[in-house]
This record gives sequence, C-alpha cells and structure tokens, in this order.
Amino acid sequence: MNIKAYIFFTAIAVSGCATIKQVELPDTVNIPASFTSSSADTTSVNRLSWKQFFTDENLVRLIDTALQNNYDLKSAVQRIMIARANTQIANAARLPFVNAGGSIGVDKYGRYTLNGVGNFDTNLSPNISKNQKIPTSPTTDYFVGFRSSWEADIWGKLKDRKRAAYTRYLASEKGRQWLVTQIVSQVAGMYYELLALDNQLKTVQRNIGLQRKALEIVEAQMSGGRATMLAVRQFKAQMLHTQGAEVEISQAIVRTENELNSLLGRFPKQINRDTSFTDKVVPQRIQAGIPSEVLLRRPDIQQAELELIAAKADISAARKAFLPSFTINPYVGLNAFKLPLLFSGGSVAAGIVGSLAGPIINRGVIKGDFAIANAQQADAFYNYQKNIVNGYQEVVTQIKAIENFNKAYELKQAEVAELAEGVATANDLYLAGYASYLEVIVAQGSVLQAEMEQTNLKKESFNSMINLFRSLGGGWE
Repeated sequence: MNIKAYIFFTAIAVSGCATIKQVELPDTVNIPASFTSSSADTTSVNRLSWKQFFTDENLVRLIDTALQNNYDLKSAVQRIMIARANTQIANAARLPFVNAGGSIGVDKYGRYTLNGVGNFDTNLSPNISKNQKIPTSPTTDYFVGFRSSWEADIWGKLKDRKRAAYTRYLASEKGRQWLVTQIVSQVAGMYYELLALDNQLKTVQRNIGLQRKALEIVEAQMSGGRATMLAVRQFKAQMLHTQGAEVEISQAIVRTENELNSLLGRFPKQINRDTSFTDKVVPQRIQAGIPSEVLLRRPDIQQAELELIAAKADISAARKAFLPSFTINPYVGLNAFKLPLLFSGGSVAAGIVGSLAGPIINRGVIKGDFAIANAQQADAFYNYQKNIVNGYQEVVTQIKAIENFNKAYELKQAEVAELAEGVATANDLYLAGYASYLEVIVAQGSVLQAEMEQTNLKKESFNSMINLFRSLGGGWE
C-alpha cells in the first residue's frame, strides 16, 4: 500500500512539473560581417598583450603598479574565491553528510500509552535479563556513533546546481580579466592626459613670455608717445588671462595625478613621465578583425555568456525541484537506555531509513524560485545581447574616431603654422605702423587657442587608439 502511495504521489509530482514551462527567449542578434564597409581586416587584437601595445617605459611601470595594487582588482580576486567556494559547496551537496557525535534523551511515558504499556509488559517477560529491564521512571536514551544523510540525485537537480555554481566561477574570472583591460586602459588614458596637460602648460608659459615682451614694447611705445594707455591695458589684460589659464592647467595636472595615483592604489605622489608629448607616436594601428570572432572573445561578453549558461542551469534545477527527492539516512553506533551498558557489545546498533518526498499541495515557494530563475535567465540573456551590441558600436566608433582625429590633427597642425606666421606678420606690421595693436592681440590669441586645440586632438588620437584596444578586449594576460 505504501509503495502504491509513493507511485501515486510521484506521478502527480511529475505531471505537475510537466505543466511548469520554461520561458522562451527571443532569437539572438545577428552580428554584422565586419566593423567597416571593408571586410579585409582579419587580424584580432584580443590576444595582444598590453606590454606589446604600450612601449613607454614610464607607462609600463605605472600599469604594472596598478595591476599589483589596485583595490578593485583585489576585490575581484576575492569575488573569484567566493565563487570557487560556492562551487565546492554545490559539489559537496551531492556527497553524503556524515556526522559523528552523541546524544542523550529523556522520555516520561504515560501509563496508558503504547510505549508505557509495552515497557511494563516487557519488564514482566521471563526472557529478558536484569540489564534488559526498562526503568519505570523517566527513561533515558544514550547514543554514540555516526549518522549520515544523503540525497540521491536521481533527477540531476544537484548536478545542475553544481554546474551553475561552476559556471559562475568561470564568469567571475572573466570579470577579472575585463577589469584588467579596463584598468590598463584607464591608466594609459590618464597618463596621456597628463602628457597633454604638460604640453599645454608649456604652450601657455611660452605664450606668457611672448605676451610679456609684447607688453614691454607697447609700454616703451607709450613712453615715446607712439601708443596709448588703452593698448597697454589690452596687452596686460591678455597676459593676465593667459596666466589664469596657466593656473587652471596646473590644477588639472594635480587632479589628474591624484586620480591616477588612486587607480594605482597609493597616496598622491608625483607621476614620472616623458614630457615630449608632441613627438610621441600614437600606438600601432590595430586591425579590428571579424566581429563574430573578436566580440565573442571579449571578457565581458564571455562573462555575460557564462552568466546566461548558469541561469539556464538554475532553471533546470528549479524545474526538478518539483519532483520528489529520495533521501537515505543510515546510522551506526552504540545505543542503550542505561549509561553503564552503552559501551558493551550488546549496545551496537545500526539502521537505515529511505524516504521519498515531493511537494504536492503547497508549492508556492518552489514556483516562486522557478519564476525568479526564469526572470534571471531573461535578464542574463538581454545583458548578453546588450554587451554584444555595445561592443560592436564601441569598436565602430573608435575606428572612425582614429581616422577623423588624425585628419583633424593634420589640419590643425597646418592651421597653427599659418597662425604662427600671422603673429610674426602682425608684429612686423604693428612696429611699422600698418596694423593696430588689436590685430596683434587677436593674432596671438588665435595661435594660442589653436595650439591648445592641437594638443587636445593629439590626446584624442591616443585615447581613440586606447579605447579601440579596450573595445577589442585586449590588455589582459
């Protein structure tokens, strides 16, 4: 009768599980065949080490320091250890639990209970010895030995949980790799920003020197009656404005140095760097490669893919939770109702209990877990799709940025050369009396602004190449 009941309950549980359907996910996005209109680029940067990409020795030392001391990376390592421990927990759940210990229990049976009547009747039997007589007072129960519990994974539920935990462990490692890529790119970006600020500071200081000389000339001309106080004030105001820009750039250098030191995991200190910014060559040109090969090897996309696989394993485990679980509970040890008899040979006891149990009526908790697992799978799927789309547009954006910033830099370089000639011409014409002081001031201001913009364009060229390096998943080893 009991076997029939188990079969009946199992059939109900299985049929109930069959009604729980997994949410269908939409189709994945189709990745374009190439990043540009031409499909000739086939070389990927994904395996390119940052030490191969960046050749500035000062920058290499800074990146090395960041990878050793950065606190976000240290936290990522701890998250990997947590994920590894969760994998060990999920694996251990498939093995029997064995506990060693002892227990003491006391029972006071009523006279009109089954145990009370049975014990009384047993004590009157001529077939038991004196030691086998059960005390009529509260009865003690002593046990020393081993108890075990093991859930037989007949449906693979525990295996699914182990697979989910292990996949998340792999995902956490991919997260660390992506963080390394991010940190390498951030350190390089801040380093070149410092170089650009240094160059702008030198440009401003050089212009302050030129403006000071121009002011001295105008003051001398005013003394000789060839210039007015208005001209002197205009030249002086221009110099003061440029000196204010010098202070602002100096503060920007301090701020950037401190932000970079924070990324390196240390207190503020001076950053050693090469100040010959305009002579620096932008890192080597990167070929984007085939999108379907490059993007799917990016650590963040691989992490999202692993999270999706783990979510699918969670759903499988959640569905199998509707099925009955089979648990075996064996024990072996010494058991007696009198302490002096506990360690005698006749007290050896052993037994095993097997139970089959499944949810029948109140399955709200399991249904809730299944709904959560479905939602988490959908969330992981959309995150995976989003990372692919974002990764593609990042690469396309940086490819066009490199091309456009390089063109803009060449044009700005020519503009600076023309404006520099214009300043010289304006000074000569002013001294000859063919140009006003305002034309000289405008010419000086124009060349200063153009030189500052030229430095920014050079920095943006560096940043675009660094961002492409990051977007293609390079940097980690």
